[in-house]
Amino acid sequence: MSNKIVPHKIFEIYQSDRGTLYTKNSVKGKAPFDEKVIKQGGDEYREFDPTHSKLAAMIRKGCTNIGIRKNDVVLYLGSSHGYTCSFVSDIVGKEGLILGIDPALRVMRDLVFLSEERGNIVPILADANHPESYVGRICFVDVVFQDISQRNQAEIFIKNCGIFLKKGGYGLLAVKARSIDVKKLPKQIFQEVRKEIENEFTVIDFRVLEPFQKDHCMIIVKK
Repeated sequence: MSNKIVPHKIFEIYQSDRGTLYTKNSVKGKAPFDEKVIKQGGDEYREFDPTHSKLAAMIRKGCTNIGIRKNDVVLYLGSSHGYTCSFVSDIVGKEGLILGIDPALRVMRDLVFLSEERGNIVPILADANHPESYVGRICFVDVVFQDISQRNQAEIFIKNCGIFLKKGGYGLLAVKARSIDVKKLPKQIFQEVRKEIENEFTVIDFRVLEPFQKDHCMIIVKK
């Protein structure tokens, strides 16, 4: 079997004959997370690993619309070291923008280094629990993407989408069940969070991310 890279049905995502996911590398010659890079037709493609990214896992689980497009402005809550952020950077392209929020100095340092390589990432040291602390530094956005391991994940997501997400924009919430309640079954937690989210937004997709991400699901909404 060959390993030819072809466009995926999702915009700006690519896949091989084997089903491996890729994005087109917007900074050629750079693989910031030592990911596998394939060269084809003058372009470079970075392997997007679903065991390292909830977004990649969502795509591998059959999602047909992640809501992220070329040139979009994305508010990324819980940007961490920037692994998934770097692939979103490829998706939105040079005219797009990612506003990466994280409260941890150690990981923010890594995100700053990544942003110096990629001109479309803006690191912001802040706590997503308190959007009022960065409301003056953030514009309205096309997408809110959240990957935060806190008990009140749904509350944080609803609050930030309410303030920053444009009407018609998309929100993606990666739910980590074990951060909410270790005593309940993840399936029960997923349904409880979905119900809470549905009180505020239209849910357009919901998928459990196993086997790629244990005890995780992703919910995609449209405002």
